[in-house]
Amino acid sequence: MARYIIIGPGHPLRGGLATFNQRLAKELIQSGHDCTIYSFSLQYPSFLFPGKTQFSDEPQPDDITIHSVINSINPFNWLKIGNRLKKENPDIIIVRFWLPLMGPALGTILRRVRKNKHTRIICIADNVIPHEKRFGDKPFTRYFLKSCDAFITMSEKVMTDLRLFQKTRPARLVSHPLYDNFGAILTKEDARKHLGLPENEKIILFFGFIRKYKGLDILFDAMADERIKQSGIKLLVAGEFYEDAKLYEAQIEKLGLKDQLILKTDFIPDSEVKYFLCAADAVIQPYRNATQSGVTPLAYHFEKPMIVTNVGGLPLLVPDKKVGLVVEPTPAALADGILEFYQLGENYFIPHLRREKQQYSWANMVNTITQLANDIQK
Repeated sequence: MARYIIIGPGHPLRGGLATFNQRLAKELIQSGHDCTIYSFSLQYPSFLFPGKTQFSDEPQPDDITIHSVINSINPFNWLKIGNRLKKENPDIIIVRFWLPLMGPALGTILRRVRKNKHTRIICIADNVIPHEKRFGDKPFTRYFLKSCDAFITMSEKVMTDLRLFQKTRPARLVSHPLYDNFGAILTKEDARKHLGLPENEKIILFFGFIRKYKGLDILFDAMADERIKQSGIKLLVAGEFYEDAKLYEAQIEKLGLKDQLILKTDFIPDSEVKYFLCAADAVIQPYRNATQSGVTPLAYHFEKPMIVTNVGGLPLLVPDKKVGLVVEPTPAALADGILEFYQLGENYFIPHLRREKQQYSWANMVNTITQLANDIQK
């Protein structure tokens, strides 16, 4: 049995990173290991956080210990937590890296830990080069990466980016595991009834935080295609705005899309996720650029076909004409993809989805971490 600590968001912080960390901790514990999460007392200063709240209303997981102690902007805290973790002397630290802004805090903490000359530090890198560029990205990223012994990425794009900064230390590529902790698959009828949606209409789903790189504006242009309008297809948008909503509202007004859209633009709590996925005919990801996506494993778990753009790691995750359709990130191509999906029918994709999803297991992630840890020389 090994002693693990995961450094990254956990309850009461909300969102995909916290969900991932808690599910990974559960898998490690079920595999016979000891695992604790070290999360943030302050993740982002409120003026830097684009959403409405950083905190979840969901109950805390009752089988995972979470210490909310890291302050991302207080250097004295970094030294304190680093020294605390050094003394705890875990066998393996798994640290999440998704934003260069976290580089100074996490890099400093890990440098203190390394002084115990025992703990092996494995980074799961969601992004290395961020979607939106900010001052200090490169030096913050370099500072953090130098504090890690080995790396896991969940897309080839992130692996390529990682090797621009760190060429020699061990790294493995592993598929993003399925989010299987949101409950069982529901019938479409029950899901739509719960959400108050029409039972017999054609509905596609855009799910997740709304940010420019995710291309919702491109999708709105596609929804304005006359063929889509005449087909009666509706778009369900489920997720919170992480940028100015007025730009999207003006676009909706200009294109006359009001009757084609179902807008649920508040944060979707974990307990409601299954209803949105199960209510849809398909999930659409019209991204401008992408590494991997947490929405894709959600769609796999709930066996929903996907329409994705041909960017980043999405085409590898969504084999074309099998589990979904891959199109170019333009309004015309998205409109064509939506129409082709309905021509083929949802049931065309289900057997492929059920076969493909078998490779996305949490056990595979844990095995990769274990193998990497064995490769690290201390």
